[in-house]
Amino acid sequence: MTVLLWFAAFILDMKLGDPPHWPHPVRWIGQLINQTEQFIRRFCRTETGLKWGGVLLWLLVVGSVWLASYWVLQLAYSVTFWLGWLAEIWLIYTVLAARSLSDAANAVYRALCQGNLSASREQLAKIVGRDTSQLQPPQISRAAIETVAENSVDGVIAPLFFLMLGGAPLAMAYKAINTLDSMVGYKTPRYRALGMFSARMDDVANWLPARLGWLLLAMAAKWQGLDFRQALHIGWRDRYQHSSPNSGWPEATVAGALGIRLGGPSVYFNQLVEKPWIGDARREVTPDDIPQSVQMMMVASVMALLLFALLHSLASVTV
Repeated sequence: MTVLLWFAAFILDMKLGDPPHWPHPVRWIGQLINQTEQFIRRFCRTETGLKWGGVLLWLLVVGSVWLASYWVLQLAYSVTFWLGWLAEIWLIYTVLAARSLSDAANAVYRALCQGNLSASREQLAKIVGRDTSQLQPPQISRAAIETVAENSVDGVIAPLFFLMLGGAPLAMAYKAINTLDSMVGYKTPRYRALGMFSARMDDVANWLPARLGWLLLAMAAKWQGLDFRQALHIGWRDRYQHSSPNSGWPEATVAGALGIRLGGPSVYFNQLVEKPWIGDARREVTPDDIPQSVQMMMVASVMALLLFALLHSLASVTV
């Protein structure tokens, strides 16, 4: 029954995505992070104090999310099995982001195909942290592909991995870890101290999923008829050509599969960041590479679901 819930939630995500006006736990997690941050900043003002405050922030947010998820399921199952079943599907559905990521990337692609540079920049700005106001079509395409590649791990593979390890509560806790990193894990003056622990813990949480993503994305490339060997080779060779110890794995794999170059200089918060290039420029990047990367992410997501469901079933039989 457990694995059936996973498939039901996965299909629900593929069909519905993330409707903007629906209640969503990740939005509540974001509100919790903001409120907890404000509370901590009242008492922690020095750099050392903010570092310890960042540890407290992480513990309070991640612990609260795990406990809330656990007790929601306990309460729902105590009322009736079917209510617990629905609650569990809903929680799992909310930690998956394959459809929303696909929709966001394809919105950028459609705007580029229509020749609407302004709209493509606006759509891209919704899913990346860099300044998009001056980007040209090749840069826009690269940024969209990088986001799809990186979030194939953060948005699907890693949540499924933690779902396998500890059910919906642990998957929700992972989502809290990832949301903390996306909100406070920046090396800016405001967050360098407070967000340090959240950034490090996100690196720890994604360590194994990112490396599994290398293999899964390469296998997805082979299924699509793309360059499987280059996906593996570039994924391994350029895995550390990124400021994150994990993001380089999926980005380099996708770059190798498509035969393009990702990364390079980008503007963040009005500052030019000289990022290294990832991959070999065997050809120029084009907007058509965006749907290719989306399909790679989707296929890898299905493979991850099947793999983790199989491992969970084998573990259950063994126990």
